[in-house]
Parts: sequence; C-alpha cells; structure tokens
Amino acid sequence: MIERHEAGLRARLVAAGVELVTREGAQALTLREIARRAGVSHGAPRRHFPTHLSLLSAIAAEGFAMLGARLAAATETAGPEPRARVAALGRAYLEFAFAERGMYELMFRHDLLESGRQGGLRTTSLPLFEQFTALVDQARTATGAPAAVAAGALWANLHGIAQLWGWGSLQLATGADDAEPLLRAALDAHLGREEK
Repeated sequence: MIERHEAGLRARLVAAGVELVTREGAQALTLREIARRAGVSHGAPRRHFPTHLSLLSAIAAEGFAMLGARLAAATETAGPEPRARVAALGRAYLEFAFAERGMYELMFRHDLLESGRQGGLRTTSLPLFEQFTALVDQARTATGAPAAVAAGALWANLHGIAQLWGWGSLQLATGADDAEPLLRAALDAHLGREEK
C-alpha cells in the first residue's frame, strides 16, 4: 500500500509539473510551486527527486512522450512515401513547438539533456532522432553528409524555425503568416528539391 502511495505521489508531482509548464512556462517550475499544486509539503518532492533537475527531467520526459506520440501519428497518416513522412514529421514537430511552448523549451534545456544521470532524457530523445535520421536518409535525393549529419542539420533548421517563429522574428523578417513555406524551404534545402 505504501509503495502504491509513493508511486502515486511521484506521478502527481510530475503531472503537476506538466500542467504548470503548459500553463505558465518553464520559468514557473519551482519545487515549491510543483509541490503546492500537487497538494504536498514543499519537502515531499525530495523523496522521489533528489534534485530539482531530476524532477524537471521527469517532466521533460513526459514532453518527449507527447512529442513522440504526435510524430508517430503524423508519419503513420502520411503514407509510405519517405519525403511525405519527413514533411509530416516536420509539421508535427513545429505544431508541437507552437502549441506546447513551455514544455518545448524545457525539453531542450542543455542541462537536462546533457547526461543520463538527470533522468535518462537521452534514452527518451535519441530514439526519436534515430527514427528521424532513418526517414531523412530514405527521403534525401543528394548524398554527401552522413545521414545523422543531414538529419541533424534539418532538425536544427526546424528547431530554429520553431524558436524564431515563437519569438515573432520570422513573421517580421519574412512577412509570412504561416510557417508552412518555411518548412517546405527547409525540406528542399536538406533533402533536395521535390520533383513535380
């Protein structure tokens, strides 16, 4: 009974953190506020999360699970053609970044991703990147850079679009009111131009 209560408390803390980051952003994720929203004392999180970073990592892992589910659904409905699957994946990535801004920012904090000792985020994030790399390798028309490098360059481009769009910079610089043309340009730049 005690183990179930402890597992429930851990899950409540993570759920409170997910709700908090969704509503108020990553800067709101203090131990004290997460504990308050979970309905426990401010010292209770330490029983499950020895450091603040370990709790943040657990919350970010939920974000990677959410992103992974969106990416899987997007590529599944895109059909068998590799480029269409990469485009669907890129679109889903940008939509997640725009809709889940606080979570997105938390997920890619270097101090959380840096090592497995903070909650194993690499074991959550690297499989997503490996799937992306395999799709990019199938979809690109030009060879040259290794598949992981080509996928990394495209991902960096998508990440940059997400960040700059979220800040309003791309809309100002390009006059665009939709990120879709930017996604298509990134795909052309990294996969080769799509044959019509």
